Amino acid sequence: MNDVPPATSADPRGAVDQRSASASSEAERWVVVSQERARDLPEVRRPERLVAVIAVGAVLVLALSVLVGVVAARKLAERQAVNDAANTADLLAEAVVQPVLTDAIASGDPAAVAAVGSALADYLENSSLVRVKVWTKDGRIVYSDEPRLLGQRYQLSEDAQDVFAHPATRAEVSDLNKPENQYERGQGRLLEAYRPIWTPSGTPLLFETYAPYTEVDGRAGQLWRGFAGVTVSTLLLFAALLIPLVWQLLTGLRSAQRQREALLERAIEASDDERRRIAGTLHDGVVQELAATSFAVTAAAGRAQASGDPDLARDLTASAATLRDSMGGLRTLLVDLYPPTLETAGIQAALRDLGGRLRARGIEVTLDLPETDPGLGPELDRLVFRVAHECLENVRRHASATRATIRMTRMDDAVVLEVTDDGVGFDVEAVLAHPPVGHLGVRLLADAASRSGAELAVSSSPGHGCRWRLTVPAP
Repeated sequence: MNDVPPATSADPRGAVDQRSASASSEAERWVVVSQERARDLPEVRRPERLVAVIAVGAVLVLALSVLVGVVAARKLAERQAVNDAANTADLLAEAVVQPVLTDAIASGDPAAVAAVGSALADYLENSSLVRVKVWTKDGRIVYSDEPRLLGQRYQLSEDAQDVFAHPATRAEVSDLNKPENQYERGQGRLLEAYRPIWTPSGTPLLFETYAPYTEVDGRAGQLWRGFAGVTVSTLLLFAALLIPLVWQLLTGLRSAQRQREALLERAIEASDDERRRIAGTLHDGVVQELAATSFAVTAAAGRAQASGDPDLARDLTASAATLRDSMGGLRTLLVDLYPPTLETAGIQAALRDLGGRLRARGIEVTLDLPETDPGLGPELDRLVFRVAHECLENVRRHASATRATIRMTRMDDAVVLEVTDDGVGFDVEAVLAHPPVGHLGVRLLADAASRSGAELAVSSSPGHGCRWRLTVPAP
C-alpha cells in the first residue's frame, strides 16, 4: 500500500495554510451539522408547523367568510327592506289613501287634504314612517305631513315620471340632496317608495313614503347572526376534525422517515462491514498471490537472462511489471473499500492512504498528523475515517480544488480532525436547509457523529473553499 509520509518542511503547507486562512477569514462562522436542528429537517418532521399553518388558514378563511357574510347580509337586508317599503306603500295607497281621495285634492282643496291627513294620522303616529307625500303629475305636492311642502313644485325624477306611464311600485335609497327632500335631512339615510294612485275621476297622482334606513341595519344584524352561527360552527368543526387527522398523518410520516433513515444508516454500517470483509479477503488473498507471482516471475526473468535467453527475460520482466501495476491498482481499490491499515497500523496510516489516493488524482495534499496513535479505539477510528473519506470524496468530485489539508490534533479532552480545501465552496445555510435530492452522506455522517458523542461542523462560502471539522471526545 502506498504510504504518504507526514508533511515536512519541503511540503507546500504554507500555501495551503494561507489559502485556508483566507477561507477561514471569509467564512469564519462554523455551522454544526451533527445536531438535529429543526430547520435542517424536512417539513414532514414538524407536524406542529403544518398544524399552525392550518390554524392560520382557518382564521383567514373565517375572516374572509365574516367579511363576505357582512356584505351579503347587508345587501340582502337592504333588498328585503326595500321590498318591505314598497309593500307598505302599496298597503297604505290601496287601503288608506285611495278610499278617501277626491278630485278636489288635485287643486289643493283644504278639505280634501285634511281627509287624507286624517286617514293617515294614526299610522304616521304609530309607525316608523318619516314622511308621506302626494304629488301631481306636473310635480306639485298636494299633500304632505310636513305643511311647508304643501303647494311646492319640484322636478320629478325620470323614474317617478315613468310610473305614470307604467304603473308599478318602486323603492330605493333616497337622495336627500334633492330640494324636495330638504326637510328630511338630518334623519339619516331613508328608504323611498312611490307608486301611482288615482282620484275617483281617474286623475293620476304620485304617492310617496319615506322610511328610516335603520331597519336595514337591524335586519342585516339578524341575518348576519344566523349566517355567522352556521359558518363559524362549520369551520370550527371542520378544523377540529382536520387537525387531528393531519397531526396523525404527519406523525406517521415522521416515524416512517425516521425508520427509513435508520435503515439507511444500518445499510451503510452493513456496507462498511462488507467492504471491510472484501478488503481483507483481497488483501490476504489476491494481493498476496499477485505479490508472490510477481516475485516468481522476476526470479524467472533473472534465470532466463542468466541462461542466455534475453527475449524470454524481457517478456518475463514486462509481465512482472504488469503484475506490480495490478497490485498498485488493487491497493488503491483497497483504500476505497476499507484500508487494512485502519485495523493494523491505526488511523494515521489510513489517513495517509486517503491522502495518497487523492494525490494520485492530481490534487496536492498536505498531512499534519500526530506522531502517535490518538487512542480513540476501533469505533471512533472508523468514524474519523468515514468522515475524512466523505470529505475528500467531496473535494475530488465537487470542489474543483487543487490543494487539500488533512490535520489531526490531540487535545486534553478531544481529538479534532480538519479537512480543508481551496475549492469553489458553497452556501452552507442554503445546502443544509434544502439538501440536494439523494445527497444523504453528510446527514448520515452527522447522525453517526451525534450517536458517538462527536460534533461535525462546516465552514464555507462560495468561492472561498471549505473546512470540515470533526471533534471527537477523547476516551
